[in-house]
Amino acid sequence: MTLPAHLTLELVTPERSVALETVDEVEIPGVDGYLGVLPGHTPLLVALKIGELWYRQGEERTFISVAFGFAEVLPDRVRVLAEVAESANDIDIDRAEAAANRARERMVSSVEDADFEREQLALLKSTLRIEVSKKARSIGS
Repeated sequence: MTLPAHLTLELVTPERSVALETVDEVEIPGVDGYLGVLPGHTPLLVALKIGELWYRQGEERTFISVAFGFAEVLPDRVRVLAEVAESANDIDIDRAEAAANRARERMVSSVEDADFEREQLALLKSTLRIEVSKKARSIGS
């Protein structure tokens, strides 16, 4: 069996398609750790955590923040079904920083564990969005 030369990456959320690209490599934030995928990878299904997904086309890397969902890995294709996904170039850093500050303030005043956990997730997502955006901008500079 001949190994494929590239992967087709499909990344969708319930609202929209975020990426449909031919890529050389993908790194996925799985609940058990980050998973690197190259063409010819063994098929598997991966549950996603809040994290940074990146893909490489030649020497160029593209960064996307993702949160929850699943990824299906096949030898020639990676399908990512994420609850939330945002390309680094689409992230509004000011809005993400404001959301992180709101989450920090609410964490301090949370009385119930459920509220604290919800704000902790909001803070994690906002912080990740900021990091992904800054990383993409520093590499592009």
